[in-house]
Amino acid sequence: MHDAREVVVLRYGHRPGRDDRMTTHVGLTARALGADRVIFPDNAGQSAETVRDITDRFGGPFAVELREDQKAIVRDFEGIVVHLTMYGERVQDVEEEVREAVGLDGSDGTDGEASTPRDLLVVVGGEKVPWALYERADFNVGVTNQPHSEVAGLAVFLDRLFEGAELDREWENADRRVLPEATGKTVVDAGEEVAGDDDAGTGDDPAPADRD
Repeated sequence: MHDAREVVVLRYGHRPGRDDRMTTHVGLTARALGADRVIFPDNAGQSAETVRDITDRFGGPFAVELREDQKAIVRDFEGIVVHLTMYGERVQDVEEEVREAVGLDGSDGTDGEASTPRDLLVVVGGEKVPWALYERADFNVGVTNQPHSEVAGLAVFLDRLFEGAELDREWENADRRVLPEATGKTVVDAGEEVAGDDDAGTGDDPAPADRD
């Protein structure tokens, strides 16, 4: 989504069978709300397959990776690391600082030019994460500081990061698209003209993961 920077979401930890649905939704949320890439643990192959399938059908670009070296990814990341955790600083208190750190604030640098864009790694923990992650992160960020879904935390953070601009994204190479409407569930071929056409057709539900 961004020419000069990359926003990457890392799903840290995955328990097959128990976390399959949640891990999949982390990937779908990352894609839908402006991230460029998601990295799953290497034992989350089914989640990776689902997110790739959605990207193939509903457009991208969006990349999905399976990696086993999660600690190394965080340790060696050359950019800003944000760890989403219930115990972090309030998102509303640090969002401007995060945007400034990655060059999304539009402010000028000390030389009078725009701030240099920096890549961003957003870490979404599954099972218990090591204390080293809290220490490595440039920002430990909490959404409400209350127990809730990590998917909800990721969605709120990304929307705050992009200030809603991600909601108007144009998707490339899509096979189909959803028509926004007050009632009904209409899915059409991506290139289909529907203006003034009452017979656009109502496609099948995209996939179980898309309905939640």
